[in-house]
Amino acid sequence: MEHLSLLLLFLSMGVSHARVVSVSPVPLLRVEGQPVSLRCDVTDYEGPREQDFDWTMQQGGAGSIQVISTFDPKYSDVSLSDRVASGDLSVVRLGDSVVELRIQEVRSSDSATYLCSTPSTDSVISGNYDAVVTLKVIANTLKVAPEAPEPVVPEGGDITLSSNVTRHFTDPTYLSVTWSLRRPGIPMVDILTVGPDGGVVTGSGSSQRYADGGLRLAIRRDGAFGLVVAGVTQADAGMYVCTGREWIHEEGGQWKNIVEKTVEMGAVAVTPTARSLSVVAKSNTTLNMDDTLTLTCLVSAGNLASLALEVTWLVDGRTAVSLGRDGVVSNGSPSVGLERTGPGEFRLVVRGVRGSDKGMYSCRVRAWVGGGGGRWYQAAEKTSNPVQVLVTQIKPNFAVTLTPSSTPQVTGDPTELACHVTNITHFLAGGRLGVAWEYTPLPGPPGDRLTTTQTTLPIGSLDAHGNLKSGTLYRDRLESGAIVLTRVEPDTFKLRFLRTQEVDMGAYACSVTAWTPSRQGGMEEAAEFLTPPLTVRWEPKRPSLTAVAQRVREAVAGGSTFEMSCTISHVHLQDPGYSVLVQTQESVDSATRTVISLSPDSVLQHGGATDPNRRDSLVLTKTGPAEFRFRLAGVQQADRGFYWCDITAWTKQPGQAWTKAVSAKSNKVQINFQETGPSFAVAIRSDTTTLYPWETAKMVCALSVSGASPKSDDLSYEVRWYLTRLRGGNKGTLLASVDRFGLVKKEARNASSDVSLERTDTHAYALNIHATQDSDSGEYHCQATPWYLSASTGAWTHGAELTSTRVFLTVRFPMWDSLKLPLLYGSVASVSVGLFSLLLGFICAHCCCRNTTHTPRSCNKLMDLEMD
Repeated sequence: MEHLSLLLLFLSMGVSHARVVSVSPVPLLRVEGQPVSLRCDVTDYEGPREQDFDWTMQQGGAGSIQVISTFDPKYSDVSLSDRVASGDLSVVRLGDSVVELRIQEVRSSDSATYLCSTPSTDSVISGNYDAVVTLKVIANTLKVAPEAPEPVVPEGGDITLSSNVTRHFTDPTYLSVTWSLRRPGIPMVDILTVGPDGGVVTGSGSSQRYADGGLRLAIRRDGAFGLVVAGVTQADAGMYVCTGREWIHEEGGQWKNIVEKTVEMGAVAVTPTARSLSVVAKSNTTLNMDDTLTLTCLVSAGNLASLALEVTWLVDGRTAVSLGRDGVVSNGSPSVGLERTGPGEFRLVVRGVRGSDKGMYSCRVRAWVGGGGGRWYQAAEKTSNPVQVLVTQIKPNFAVTLTPSSTPQVTGDPTELACHVTNITHFLAGGRLGVAWEYTPLPGPPGDRLTTTQTTLPIGSLDAHGNLKSGTLYRDRLESGAIVLTRVEPDTFKLRFLRTQEVDMGAYACSVTAWTPSRQGGMEEAAEFLTPPLTVRWEPKRPSLTAVAQRVREAVAGGSTFEMSCTISHVHLQDPGYSVLVQTQESVDSATRTVISLSPDSVLQHGGATDPNRRDSLVLTKTGPAEFRFRLAGVQQADRGFYWCDITAWTKQPGQAWTKAVSAKSNKVQINFQETGPSFAVAIRSDTTTLYPWETAKMVCALSVSGASPKSDDLSYEVRWYLTRLRGGNKGTLLASVDRFGLVKKEARNASSDVSLERTDTHAYALNIHATQDSDSGEYHCQATPWYLSASTGAWTHGAELTSTRVFLTVRFPMWDSLKLPLLYGSVASVSVGLFSLLLGFICAHCCCRNTTHTPRSCNKLMDLEMD
């Protein structure tokens, strides 16, 4: 079993490395005179990478002929040596193991079986070392016979391209035809191709045109190929070329072009429509009113049948009526029509002509060419010669008069002028009247340039439909209603000024226009009459103004309120508006400053003399039709001075801006007061003046204020406490202090006691001495500096420094309390030492001085003692 496995392994290795030489698997069919390439390659070989190839050929039963070799340059047969030398036969190496046998112009004698072989470089002979391919060469029978197209085609016409492509059918070959267009300076572009399988392939720029029907195939019964190019443009002009090709169907479904032939069909020129388009209008006409006008427009072009025409009749350059290329009439009416009466002939009919129908008539024609797919483009446009049409008519006649209905006596009075139309004749039914008003200023004084140049200014007009058209200088007054133009009756018009100004003095005139219905449905001017000028003037009276200022509330001290009223009286003013400026100055010779102002529209503004922080204290109001009141709260020293009102009277027309009329100043009112300021006092009190050590002492520094007492938020103090050791001593030592912002500061102390400072109420500050000692005995006093917000200046001001009386604080010395502890400690120590001494003596006597050995007394001794 193991030997069988080894054998199969060796066999598989041998098979996998067997040499394979391959060429085309199917016979090749080619056309005489065309280039031919036979490919040969080798795979799965051993030895060097670059392999050599030998080509031989065999025809019928004859022997083989050596063609060419990559190894031996003298390998070729003698009969082929000339072709090899000329390059007609050659072998080209495409790679180490791939070559091609190339025949530049194949001959019918080249039909044979070709053998490609490779010398062995393998260690073991395995596989195949040659392969054969059959080449069949047929005669070139392809013929392309085109028909020349029309050399000149009008824009929008058709070009027909016909070509007959044939060949002798001896072998299964197929034909195709391609139409191309070549223009000067542009590469040849393919238009359409009918392939060997009958499929249609369009060029890169012809796909949409073919889909829209602009390119159509026309295959004739005799087998000729035909192509129709419809709706030609200038881009279609050029040389048309037809290319016929012969194909074979090789293995694998691939089509192979074996021969082709290209033939020029002929040059085609496209004539622009604008060159051949001609438009003529007929003819000049003079008509009476209500006659019928008939004009004809004649259109001719080289390709008229393929054009879509858009015809428009113009009257003095304006469009009257149009006929679209789809046959739809625009701007027509029952009395105005446009119709097509024949090829290139269009007729305009106007029934019941009016005076507005006169003018220069011309016919404008736009020629459109269809581009396929419903798309059109304009190829040309041309306008005919103008035709003059005259209409005789009788103009309306009437008389116009201008009369004043109301004249002003003074400036500001209303003015009304009436324009009457009388004796109207020859006025057609449906006619209307319009009016225009004019104004001419009065001449100026001698030497003034206005006396020589007086310009008439339009005020406004009403047209036939009653629409108002305003003059440039009077537009604002007309839109606001200050000037009114009305038509009170069919033949009466009025001009009214609600408030006449001095600039309105001058000469006025009205122009009445008669309007009759026009052909287009509107109105046309038929006649116009202008009235003589009517002068409107009066003796102007100058207005005057008086203002009186009165003190309503007196400012007696700083912080109080000052109030002043200003009363106005006027002459020769109608419904004026007032602007008020409250002004001040410190003295008669000082500069004037504006405090506050009020515009005619009641817009309040503060002047430069106003402190931004005090604007809430200033009030200026209108308390009556001609009375204003000014109030200044919390007056200060800087407010002292003279105050008055500067009044300006303004007049205003409806919808217009204010116009200054006259100004006046009132009398002056003075603010003058003396600043006294508040008065302060200080006192000191203590709960006790005698205490023992370690107790807490409390002393209060009380301040009082009299006079103009400020608010609690506008008052503050700086307080300092001092200690003097001896009675009647100097200022003493600073103990603690608090500034007006509430910041407490204590001085360094050597004693064991401590101090604290507190504010018990608005005007009281307390000093606490904690754990007093005998060193705290002495005289205590406080000093205070008041700070207050001055009502006169509006700034913080400090008052005079205040010093309180002195309080003597005594810290007593306690004798018994001072001695009881030392006596107690001494007694306890004495007793302790005595007891300790007794105990120590007892211990020593008992333990150290006692004789433990007993000696009996002898009798002899006793006797001796006794004897002694």
